[in-house]
Amino acid sequence: MATDWLGSIVSINCGESLGVYQGRVSAVDQVSQTISLTRPFHNGVKCLVPEVTFRAGDITELKILEIPGPGDSRQCGDLQQTEMGIPGVGCQVGPSQNGTGKMLKKPISSSAPQNIPRRTDMKNQDIIISPQQQCSKSYMDRHVETLTQSKGFRRRHNSWSSSSRHPNQVTPKKSGLKNGQMKSKDDECFGDDIDEIPDTDFDFEGNLALFDKAAVFEEIETYERRSGTRSRGTPNEKPARYRHDENILESEPIVYRRIVVPQNANKEFCTDSGLVVPSVSYELHKKLLSVAEKHGLTLERRLEMTGVCASQMALSLLGGPNRLNPKNVHQRPTVALLCGPHVKGAQGISCGRHLSNHDVHVILFLPNFVKMLESITNELNLFSKTQGQQVSSVKDLPDTPVDLVINCLDCHENAFLRDQPWYKAVVDWANQNRAPVLSIDPPINEMEQGIDAKWSLALGLPLPLGERAGRVYLCDIGIPQKVFQEVGINYHSPFGCKFVIPLHST
Repeated sequence: MATDWLGSIVSINCGESLGVYQGRVSAVDQVSQTISLTRPFHNGVKCLVPEVTFRAGDITELKILEIPGPGDSRQCGDLQQTEMGIPGVGCQVGPSQNGTGKMLKKPISSSAPQNIPRRTDMKNQDIIISPQQQCSKSYMDRHVETLTQSKGFRRRHNSWSSSSRHPNQVTPKKSGLKNGQMKSKDDECFGDDIDEIPDTDFDFEGNLALFDKAAVFEEIETYERRSGTRSRGTPNEKPARYRHDENILESEPIVYRRIVVPQNANKEFCTDSGLVVPSVSYELHKKLLSVAEKHGLTLERRLEMTGVCASQMALSLLGGPNRLNPKNVHQRPTVALLCGPHVKGAQGISCGRHLSNHDVHVILFLPNFVKMLESITNELNLFSKTQGQQVSSVKDLPDTPVDLVINCLDCHENAFLRDQPWYKAVVDWANQNRAPVLSIDPPINEMEQGIDAKWSLALGLPLPLGERAGRVYLCDIGIPQKVFQEVGINYHSPFGCKFVIPLHST
């Protein structure tokens, strides 16, 4: 009985520790309850040893994949050409309670005749295929697959025609009623004859050359041009691309010169958007501020607005939110504020008050005078309520470089202040401190400045500043549009959403 299984291809599952082995049965010992496999595979990998032996106690499950025919143990092909791990027709062996292998079902003899049920009895019955028929079908499958691959084609899965099917093989037909006739869905799907497949490959390049794309697109373009329909895109048409700051919707053309002054400007500037901002003379600028004050824009309002805009620009120059935040207490910036005894100095004091409110260390320099302007006195009273420091001597200014110097020493009218000893001493200190300088409302080009500035802040409209003024910025101090029109200036605001904008020389 044991010799009947020699030459069979089996799959032995030895549990998670040993894994699954597959191979051809070479020996079965009933006395020692062992089975040997030749040319074995372990978990799909070919073993290095030619033969392995298993005890019945180590076997968890045994499946017979292929049984050889009578007289030829290798009729079904070698193990390397067999799909391992797929349960085949045959018998299963499972472990018994005492650990030894036990036959669950008697194997089907290859010499026993097969009873093929009739078509009418196949409805609720399973088809039984003999080991010899299973072996012949497997051999035929490999033969046809090799034949079709050599011709450059892939045979469809299990596509067997009636002419190429094994004569003893029975294929069950599923019952399906259509127009009163029984039809096989498998034959309808996989019933093509393998001999009808052509031997020549399909000529893709030749068929593609028959299609003239240029002529077809030209015909479509001509039709759309005649019919007035909008083209969805041709090969030569490129879609329009817009930048993030461009408007997709069509609008009126932009007028870049929206500010017109009554006299020819000595110098013109432009904003980041390209709007032209002409400069005005000092006399016209003074007249503009006088008319605005007459309509209610008093000096106190102008000083407050100038101080807010100047402090906002200074905070940006000091580092903005990257430096001025609660986590950077050790990096508190220091600003030296140099002011003279005039309205320009009062603007600087207002800026220093706002900077000190934003936790900036402000050192205010203001020379001692017997009588001060009322605007300076009012700003000093407010500044004294902050943590800022006020000095009147150059010796009290820091010896080390500060983060920023704000210059409000110069004035448009009082040029005699440049000859004062305190003025010259402060100018020398600022030039030796090597800190960047911001000038608020600097004088015009004809009056030479003692301190070279890196940035300059103009009020309302810029003056024709020289090269020593550095980069010019413009701030909005709140002058209404009709006030500009009253002094003869055609004005449209260039500020947009900001109160301080940079200007570029044209």
